[in-house]
Amino acid sequence: MKTPEIVNATQAELDELLMLAKTKTAFSAEHYELLERVLGTFVFVMVSLQNAKTSIKRFRQMLFGARTESKSNVLKAHGASATTESEQAAPAKQADGQEQAKPGPSGHGRNGAQAYRDAPVVEVDVPGLQSGDPCRECAVGKVYDSAPKVLVNVVGQPPLAATVFRLRQLRCRLCDAIFTAPLPEGASEIKYDHSCASMLAVLRYGSGMPFYRLENLQASLNVPLPDATQWDIVHKAVPGPRAAFQELIRQAAQAELLHNDDTPARILSLMRERAKAEAAGKKPVAKAINTTGIVAELQGRKVVLFFTGHAHAGQNLAKVLAHRARELEPPMQMCDALAANVSVEFTTVLCNCIAHCRRQFVDVIEHFPKECSHVIEVLAKVYAEDAHCSAQKMSPEQRLAHHQAASSPPMKDLHKWMNEQFEQRLVEPNSGLGGAMRYMLKHWNELTLFLRKAGAPLDNNVVERALKRAIRHRRNSFFYKTTKGAEVGDIYMSLIHSCQLGDVNPFEYLQALQIHAQDVMTTPALWMPWNYREQLSRAA
Repeated sequence: MKTPEIVNATQAELDELLMLAKTKTAFSAEHYELLERVLGTFVFVMVSLQNAKTSIKRFRQMLFGARTESKSNVLKAHGASATTESEQAAPAKQADGQEQAKPGPSGHGRNGAQAYRDAPVVEVDVPGLQSGDPCRECAVGKVYDSAPKVLVNVVGQPPLAATVFRLRQLRCRLCDAIFTAPLPEGASEIKYDHSCASMLAVLRYGSGMPFYRLENLQASLNVPLPDATQWDIVHKAVPGPRAAFQELIRQAAQAELLHNDDTPARILSLMRERAKAEAAGKKPVAKAINTTGIVAELQGRKVVLFFTGHAHAGQNLAKVLAHRARELEPPMQMCDALAANVSVEFTTVLCNCIAHCRRQFVDVIEHFPKECSHVIEVLAKVYAEDAHCSAQKMSPEQRLAHHQAASSPPMKDLHKWMNEQFEQRLVEPNSGLGGAMRYMLKHWNELTLFLRKAGAPLDNNVVERALKRAIRHRRNSFFYKTTKGAEVGDIYMSLIHSCQLGDVNPFEYLQALQIHAQDVMTTPALWMPWNYREQLSRAA
């Protein structure tokens, strides 16, 4: 359909049209032309909403945020209910026929003492009483050691605290010699300790707290810390973390599986360069500014890398794979089907994200509830089988065999069913449903790699979760000022998130990289999140 000219009529002009139509007065040429444009625009918008990628549901999500896309919510919202869903909702029965109580939600908001792993432990003895002494109550029995009573004492404090040392000075009246009191043990003449950079990095790049917001917080707690000073602290502390980041890139390049994706970003210096080029009539080198997230799975570990700039996910992946050993086979790559996610310089075994494919059916389920529900149900069975494999802790080979036995038949039936929909002309190819089906059929081999190769994942959710860190930073801080600021942010963000996925304290890790920066730059492979404690114990 030809795109009509957008109507810019005022409400008064539209009211006049309605009045003319109501009184059956003949339209003038100008009024008729306006009415024709209004109706043309209305028809174009309705057809676009029904057949194109944009739907009323997606437009509503843009305005008010998306609801969860779980199967129960999607099918329930459109009057569709599946047998498997009702079976899952029904109470489980034991062998004797009685209903088994449904387990409650995990977690209750309270943490035991074992959760405070890095907290100092203070052993307190009973005054005047030792193991083997007579009992104070009965004077006959003897006391012995039993399980201690454990109490946790949590105190609040500013993110960065300060101590003021007033060193007493004595001056000789005759020769003006000055005698200054020595610093207490453990104190330093350096104003900002290594822990300051670690805490600032964790707050800014790990939790998304902007420097200017932390400046206001610190000022209200009478420990002032300007945002410019915060940047100076984290920037001066970056040599050790940068060396560790480069080593993470090298090790991630050797991974068997890599996930990658992009999210938009802002760098003011690049945006100014682009604006100047466009103002001068020149074509900018690149328009898009992205933060690429790459998650590498290597020997049971997850390594997270972030890159912010003009390069898209495929180009950043090529920079990583340039460090890959030549004798290794091509790695598996999980991403969505966007061409920008694929590297043209290096070969990978490509697998595409089922969650991205599924979302296209979720977007149009209100127009095609029966067909979309069928696709969602089949994919739900595949995910249920994958969850079973995870619960049973199957090896990649066992998981592959299980999927080939349990998931392959329904997926083959789904492939056959979609082809029949087109062959029998039951689906309009250019409709929203037809577009979703064509996408799935076109990328069928990549979407079903988990049925042919051990270890192939179903979706790209692991990198989507990692990119939430960059999205949170973008929402709170809005932008990076320069490419140098973006580089520092990528370094800290990569190290912090890699630590969290490996159950490592990022604050302590960053502090170790700063204190032993020279050693880290010399032998960075010995200072990774999973082995740096060995170097600390040797140094001690």
